[in-house]
Amino acid sequence: MRKSISVAFFSLVSTLMVLGIVLMGCSEWVLFKNYFAKERYETLDQVVTVAKRTAEYLVNSETMPQGAELDALNTKLEIIGESAEAYLFFTDSQGNVLIASDPEKLTTDTVPLDICQRGSAADPEMQHYHAFGDLGGTLTEKSYVSVVQTIDRQSRFSGWLFLCSSGEQLTEFKQQFWSNFLMSACVMLLCASVLTKLLMRSLTDPLQKVTDAAQRFGGGDFSVRVEGVEGEGEVADLARTFNQMAENIQSNDNSRGQFMGNIAHELRTPMTTIKGFVDGILDGTIPPDMQNHYLQLVSEETGRLARLIQNMLDLSKLESGEYQVNARMFNIWETITGVALSAEQRINDGMIELEGLTMDEKVLVYADPDLIHQVTYNLLDNAIKFTPAGGTIRFTVERLGPEVEIAIWNSGQGISPEALPYVFQRFYKEDPSRGLHARGSGLGLNICKVLVNLSGGQIRVESQQGEWCRFVFTLPATAPNPGGMKRLPDTAGGAPSVEEPASMRPVE
Repeated sequence: MRKSISVAFFSLVSTLMVLGIVLMGCSEWVLFKNYFAKERYETLDQVVTVAKRTAEYLVNSETMPQGAELDALNTKLEIIGESAEAYLFFTDSQGNVLIASDPEKLTTDTVPLDICQRGSAADPEMQHYHAFGDLGGTLTEKSYVSVVQTIDRQSRFSGWLFLCSSGEQLTEFKQQFWSNFLMSACVMLLCASVLTKLLMRSLTDPLQKVTDAAQRFGGGDFSVRVEGVEGEGEVADLARTFNQMAENIQSNDNSRGQFMGNIAHELRTPMTTIKGFVDGILDGTIPPDMQNHYLQLVSEETGRLARLIQNMLDLSKLESGEYQVNARMFNIWETITGVALSAEQRINDGMIELEGLTMDEKVLVYADPDLIHQVTYNLLDNAIKFTPAGGTIRFTVERLGPEVEIAIWNSGQGISPEALPYVFQRFYKEDPSRGLHARGSGLGLNICKVLVNLSGGQIRVESQQGEWCRFVFTLPATAPNPGGMKRLPDTAGGAPSVEEPASMRPVE
């Protein structure tokens, strides 16, 4: 049977309290019992001297007192016993009872010699000892007993004096003590149970809320949150952590759904175009003299599909950590110049002017040249697509302390302020219709962010809508400490950075 935390906690507290109460009760009982015995023995010892004189008088008498003398002696013994709330009797050297202040307290006229001689057996010089019991059945009840040896006029051992105090008071005290103690223990347990219940309610109610939310969340309701748990402490921290986890998972789930929708859209558009053109060729809708033209369009759409799939494979490999970064020191200007030369034809066709390129400067960065080549290619490709005819693309490289800042600026429409936070997300396009610049997949900038973060840098975008747009990324200017590149934080709207991927071919 499942045991709730409140039941487990109450069981633990109750067990500890019961053990503590039992231990406390036993220790107090031993303390009171010893104190009670000590008090009794001290009282008995105070009257031993008087009683011993009477005993010596008795043993020194040639004959046992008779008549009035015996009555007077009994009266004296009774007075002595009453003064100590006790009774006493004398025995000879063989343990035979000679006289007793209260004969009804004795069950026999003889005390076993082994009990009489107990003190002498332990210590030959001992003439006095204490005991608690019925003296081997001699007494009618258990009593506190003080035993003293008696001697005659010739200083010879003559017998024993037994001074006894009933143990009935101890029995009554024991019953009263344990009844009061058990009553107090029950009250303590009752109070403890009430307080524990109140305490556990303040603890288990928030935990139950977290449990209910987790069950609903596990059932697929990603919108559920833990409500009404505030303040400080572990439970409140747990509730806040759960809510943050739920936010992240819901966000990732929404991103995954959007990602799948974008993939479907990006694949459906070229596939629809390809199918339409191929069907037109097959059914004769497209005349033979136009077939090569449409086959060229089919080839371009096929290439677009191939680039999209390659981009997705690259992101998948980045997320799985299959690449190894081959970082080294190299001149960033060589990479920028090489990428610009590879796009020379497109730049010329678009009548775009390049500024800032130089072959004379040398600025070293520490990164993987292949990865940075891809970042530069994607950013330049993006700039070419959005720079109007007669526009300008400008490159700048600046050393800023331990980092190098690389910027690619282009004139043109720029990016709206509302779109700036989302440009590095997968498949994001500022134009909702996706009609403008449809040849792009919407993954290039996301890959740039992943690769720049992976290289130990940061990337950002700046824009003045209607005038210009500027992408800036940084790279380390020196090699990091031994131990390699560290795992980087999650990229905005894209794949999480992973440990040390390797070079990849340029993609859009």
